[in-house]
Amino acid sequence: MNEYRRHISRLFAVIVMAAPGAVLAQSIESLVMPGDVAKAHVEIETECNACHKRFDRAAQRQLCLDCHEDVAADLSTAAGFHGKSPTVGDEQCSVCHTDHEGRKADIVGLDPVSFDHAFTDFELSGKHGEAECGACHAAAEKHRDAPAECFDCHAEDDVHRGFLGEDCASCHVPAGWEDVEFDHEVTGYSLIGKHLDAECLDCHADETHQNTPTTCFGCHADNDVHEGRSGEQCDNCHNPLGWDDTSFDHARDTTFDLIGRHAELVCGDCHSDEPFGDNLQTGCVSCHREDDEHKGHNGDDCNGCHSSERWDHIRFDHDRDTNFLLLGAHVEVGCVDCHVEPVFEQSPGDQCNSCHLDDDPHKGSLGEQCADCHEQGAWDPAPFFDHSLTKFPLLGEHANAECEACHETHAFAETDSACGSCHLEDDVHGDSFDDNCGYCHNPVAWDLWLFDHNTQTEYELRGAHTDVSCADCHRQPLSSLKHEAHRCGDCHRNDDIHDGEFGFDCGRCHDVSSFKDVRSLQ
Repeated sequence: MNEYRRHISRLFAVIVMAAPGAVLAQSIESLVMPGDVAKAHVEIETECNACHKRFDRAAQRQLCLDCHEDVAADLSTAAGFHGKSPTVGDEQCSVCHTDHEGRKADIVGLDPVSFDHAFTDFELSGKHGEAECGACHAAAEKHRDAPAECFDCHAEDDVHRGFLGEDCASCHVPAGWEDVEFDHEVTGYSLIGKHLDAECLDCHADETHQNTPTTCFGCHADNDVHEGRSGEQCDNCHNPLGWDDTSFDHARDTTFDLIGRHAELVCGDCHSDEPFGDNLQTGCVSCHREDDEHKGHNGDDCNGCHSSERWDHIRFDHDRDTNFLLLGAHVEVGCVDCHVEPVFEQSPGDQCNSCHLDDDPHKGSLGEQCADCHEQGAWDPAPFFDHSLTKFPLLGEHANAECEACHETHAFAETDSACGSCHLEDDVHGDSFDDNCGYCHNPVAWDLWLFDHNTQTEYELRGAHTDVSCADCHRQPLSSLKHEAHRCGDCHRNDDIHDGEFGFDCGRCHDVSSFKDVRSLQ
């Protein structure tokens, strides 16, 4: 070693004397170069200062990085092998990459067997771990320049023919090309329910995934048991959880709640072959007009009487729902007995004669307030009629008389209240007296009569006249007698033994006490 140093010193002295400055220094360094540099450094072989700093071995690392900028970047960002490998750290590059060992020297020093790809920007996972290095790293290219994107290596394997872009990792994983982890949410069409079990090609015509329908009918037209009658909006009724799981809620999704017997109907009972195109009216008669046994007489509001539970269950309450209580015989009356005209066009009034005008035996003579006499339980007899409230109170024997005894018809107001209108045939007096029998008789008993001639007439009965019977004097109608002057001769003309010689004023001689007793003319 000492001999080698002496040799170098003498050689250095010769060179110094022969050449000045930098040329001298460079020549000296070339003379001491231990061997040829690697092929990669051949262009700077004569520029020792590109890799070495005189008398400063520690500066060599930075000189390497000044040239290998990509490695320097990896170290500064902890990227790539040099930035991630724990064996690099602050070590000199020459620890792994030795030079001056000849043109064919392997300056990289990569051992494929022991190299850990995890300390790179592309960790080998799944199927990549089984790949040969040369499958990704070309022999003439730097390892760091190997492509890192899926499409860079698998473009020829793309069954989608580029229609889905080049981001293969958005669907596929290295564990297996067919092991897809695509999130269908990003397409705007979420896969839920049975759609989660579908294979891609069940919906997509081919691997290009172009022009795929997003409507139910677009895929399930062949499965439509309605044969298009219900339109193409399958999701109106069905959902992806199950084809038979019908989610259509008639109460929620329409304005017509299916309750009672309606809940047992099928769509076709009300809807046409295109139910979602129908514009059905919700009134009862829109479906039940042919079933209307009232023939429209009771209007179109069937719901006013009937319910959806049972057609024959009538919930109409005349007492509650109208202003006319049905009592007595009215309870048994049929609707059309009173509602002759359609009920919602013309309603009968609440007066009796609204319905019973033709039945009125009184022919309107007693007015329209039938309830003053009659009650709804039975039309006949009239339990509420009080004859005492009329102009002819029923007294005595009249109270026991039947109505028909006086009233020949039910037009009661037309009945004459005079005694003679009923008792003319019973009149023993003939036409001697007026028809006002009440002057003498009273209703208690026909033969219990009482007449005071002295107070009730203008002719006072005195003397023998008090024992005279009515017929003895009243031989002519009373109306005629009233015009007489009440002279004795008017009654006693036939008894006049004087034959009228002394006139008709018999009272000048005779006295009413006795016709035979003659009074003095003095």
